[in-house]
Amino acid sequence: MSYSSTFRQTLEDKPKSLGNLEIREARAAMLQEPHVAPLTKFVNELRKERGLTTDIPYFDPFDGGIEAKVLFVLQAPGAKAVASGFVSRNNPDETAKNMFLLLQKAGFNRPETALWNIVPWYIGTGAKIRPARSEDIEAGFPYLIRIAELIPSLKGLVLLGKKAGKVQQRLTELMEFPVWETFHPSPLFVNNRPENFGRILANLQEIRSQIS
Repeated sequence: MSYSSTFRQTLEDKPKSLGNLEIREARAAMLQEPHVAPLTKFVNELRKERGLTTDIPYFDPFDGGIEAKVLFVLQAPGAKAVASGFVSRNNPDETAKNMFLLLQKAGFNRPETALWNIVPWYIGTGAKIRPARSEDIEAGFPYLIRIAELIPSLKGLVLLGKKAGKVQQRLTELMEFPVWETFHPSPLFVNNRPENFGRILANLQEIRSQIS
């Protein structure tokens, strides 16, 4: 069954939709679709390597997977991502909602995007995540390089927030495509000062204009 046909027509694609168990289960059933299967395999191998399970969520099959043109990199998966099982703009939290709306308004089509984190595993306790430390970022950096190698169609990489932005210079030296940095779409930054949504949006629109 084609990624671009029946699944995308029958599953809801709106902010916070992964709060619905039926939608989560349907999304999980897509993890072996051809466009995302190599990334699912990567996550399974990473879980085994790190001795973790659900602390490392999967790539969202609703995104482009290995066919993506742009990889968006946030800080670390939150409790909602761990609960849903996916790094997704459909997670039931405000950061994911902001990401959904920003990418939509900036003109990115879902199949040309993929989402990940500079720290691939949950770094909090219970429902509270702590900020990523330098050692967390250093531990996650090699996996970001491996992911980029798994997505041959990439034309750019976007680091969201200061934590992910710490690796911009190194990535720029390693990658054969542009590496951009913008603000993190957290509610602390966006929801408390609505004008910040426009600042991120302007950056993403400029990036979109540079992606053919």
